[in-house]
This record gives sequence, structure tokens and C-alpha cells, in this order.
Amino acid sequence: MATRTPLPLLVIDGDSFAHRSYHALPKSIRRKGNKGAGAIVGFANFLLRLYESETPRAVLVGWDTLSAPTYRQKLFADYQSGRHFDKELVEQLDILPEFVAACGFANAKAAGYEADDFLAAAVLREERHRDGRALVASGDRDAFQLASQKTTILHPVRAGEMARIGPAEVRERYGVEPKQVPDFIALRGDPSDKLPGARGVGPKGAAELLARYATLEEAIAAGRFAGQAESLLLYKRIATMDAHAPLPSVAGQKPTWHKATALARDWNLNKLSERLEALGK
Repeated sequence: MATRTPLPLLVIDGDSFAHRSYHALPKSIRRKGNKGAGAIVGFANFLLRLYESETPRAVLVGWDTLSAPTYRQKLFADYQSGRHFDKELVEQLDILPEFVAACGFANAKAAGYEADDFLAAAVLREERHRDGRALVASGDRDAFQLASQKTTILHPVRAGEMARIGPAEVRERYGVEPKQVPDFIALRGDPSDKLPGARGVGPKGAAELLARYATLEEAIAAGRFAGQAESLLLYKRIATMDAHAPLPSVAGQKPTWHKATALARDWNLNKLSERLEALGK
């Protein structure tokens, strides 16, 4: 008798897709009180589309906490410095977890952690403690470090289309193994996070170094980057997702479309409420 493949846990970087929705959809989309709704509607439609296409056993959405510094910012003051978010986007980010909960799904959010950390913690729990599979939806390539035989990264490439990234795709794109992605980022740098990287080392050079030394620590032990070692090790720590971030339970999860329908209706998001209502039938 054939063994049934277990349904995957779907883990989503909430901020990543809420930001994309906010900037992609017109600001004329409003909800009750003439408040912004583009990020809510766009994220909700993305979440529902992904749920229908992937049929996961459960859903966990990770969120940043914008009101408190992360441990990364405390370690490196320039990390993600200079970012500015519109007030309407921040307001929608604050209430999107309410929509996720109304759907019957789980949220992970805690001061000091980023959404990325919850993705890593969820993958670790699913792979090691449940011997299950995970799908990780994120627009951040840092998430490629989570790719494995049991975990696939869903990475947006264009409107409505997601690339499926496993270990082979990470090797093809970067020339490194998934577990080497933090080392790769530390060496190459990441302008979006204000990580400078190693002087004179680009993507090709970083991949070649890791093919030779396997890890940044081994390269440093071999005498490379003597004057930059402390900084590069800090960049690697920042680029490494914290798999010990606190998580809620996702056991026995079942969608509560009727609650989400009522919430969308209360927000005067009628098209969204109609879609949710249809899911509940």
C-alpha cells in the first residue's frame, strides 16, 4: 500500500507580501472609516489563492514588530537603516494579523524578532519534530537558506507567479548550498539590509570562496579577511534566521471562513467577503 505524502505546513512572510500588495494596488481601495485597504485586500487574496492551490495542513504567518528594535538592529545600528513606511501601510500591518486569525490560521509575532525568524523556527519544528514538509512563501531571498529536501521556498517572480526553490535551484542561482546562504550574504553583502560584505568580494567571488572553504569561519581560520573577520562574522549572524523564535501551536487547525467573512463585511470589503463566503460553502 502506497504511503500517503503528508500535507505541508504553509509558512508565510506576512510583511513581505503585505508590502508588495500595498505598493501594487491603488490607494483608492478603502475600508470602513475611509481607511486604507490595499495591503489588506492584496494580502488576503494572495493568502486565499495560496491556500487553495497548495492545500496545506495548516498556515502560519510571521510578522515583524515595527515598534521595537530587533536583536539585529541592536548588534548593527546600520541594519535596515533609512527605511520609511507610510502610515497607512503601518496601520494595515497592525490589523492584518486579526484577519489571519479570523481565517483560523496562526500568527507569529514578538518584539525583537523578524518574520524571517518565525519562518525558520516553523521549518525546524515541522521537519524535525513532525517529520513533515513545509512550504515557505517569502519575497526575501534570505529564505533560501531554509530550502531542503522537505522544504520548498515559494518566491514571487511576477504578478501571480511563484518560483519553487529547492536546494538545486539555490545551487543554480548562487553556486552555494542552502546552509551556506548566510555565509554567502556576509561575504557578498546585502544593500537592502545595509550589510557591506567583504571588500572586493562579489557574488562570484563569494561562491568560489565557499566552494573552497565551506564556511566563513573556515575561510577566516585559513587566514582570509584578517582585518574584517569580526565584522563578517557579525554580518553572518545577522543574515542567519533564528530558528529558536517563539511559535504558536498549529495543531488541529481548521479554517473559519465564516469569521473571516464577517470581519471583511464589517470592514466594508464586500468583494473580499463574497470570496470568503464562497469558500465556506
